[in-house]
Amino acid sequence: MSDTFDAILIDRDADKRQSVSTVRLGEADLMEGDVTVAVEATTVNYKDGLAITGKAPVVRRFPLVPGIDFSGTVTASSHPDWKPGDKVVLNGWGVGETHYGAYAGRARVNGDWLVPLPDGLTARDAMAVGTAGYTAMLSVMALERHGIRPEAGPAVVTGAAGGVGSVAVALLSRLGYQVIASTGRPAESGYLKDLGAAEVIDRAELASAARPLGKERWAAGIDSVGSNTLANVLSMTRYGGAVAACGLAGGMDLPSSVAPFILRGVSLLGIDSVMAPRPLRLEAWRRIATDLDMAKLNALSTTIGFADIVRAAHDIVEGKIRGRVVVAM
Repeated sequence: MSDTFDAILIDRDADKRQSVSTVRLGEADLMEGDVTVAVEATTVNYKDGLAITGKAPVVRRFPLVPGIDFSGTVTASSHPDWKPGDKVVLNGWGVGETHYGAYAGRARVNGDWLVPLPDGLTARDAMAVGTAGYTAMLSVMALERHGIRPEAGPAVVTGAAGGVGSVAVALLSRLGYQVIASTGRPAESGYLKDLGAAEVIDRAELASAARPLGKERWAAGIDSVGSNTLANVLSMTRYGGAVAACGLAGGMDLPSSVAPFILRGVSLLGIDSVMAPRPLRLEAWRRIATDLDMAKLNALSTTIGFADIVRAAHDIVEGKIRGRVVVAM
């Protein structure tokens, strides 16, 4: 096993101009932590795309190895829960933002941030899920905790051809929901219906300024877009329904009104995947292993190599990526 490994490093000069380069690092270059992991697979999320392109201030220390997700094998540990040979998954916790992340051959992290790779899943499977799919599962679980069930009515998924959206469509349809998929890429209608969408609508239907209340169209929603899209989804949610908000691809603003909340009893459920407590993570990954159709997971994911990460990061920000991207390390 080589003492050094390839890594992507983001840095910034005195004028705050960001640069991205591929470098060789050793384990001595890694940050503090009580578990070292050989990274076997990672992924490119929208957040990773923002980090590498500098389109948003995801990276908050420089230099930094980006990459917010990884799966691999423990090589060294002083943490009581982990020993060499254990298969683990990491999502979030500031990794790839303030702590050296996944885009390197090794990662050293706090063992409390890790969860076991579920039985039956490979490292590649886990990264086909990644933060996007794990967030989709957290969103489904939040809707269930709110009491939303398939018999309540349809569920809308925005940004449906993206990572979160693709997994959300697959999960909801497997659980018995009638799924309405909203996308700006009509050419992906066949792909979305193969994942389980009953209906595909153009995102333009949800992109204009929202009325305080619109026609009631769905009982639930999973939104990764924000802005006008989320405002429209809320305005069209049925009485007593709920929407899980987990992304901001369309903007951080929410130009809505209180009308859906006080006239229809609609609930807006905030989903945070980065700092979610361990019990919630363990439940989400348990549910992923049992509730996500692996054939559909394979259909919605593609595999690239380490050398393709930077290009994929640009593509995902530009809306050119469908579904999930796995990086085989």
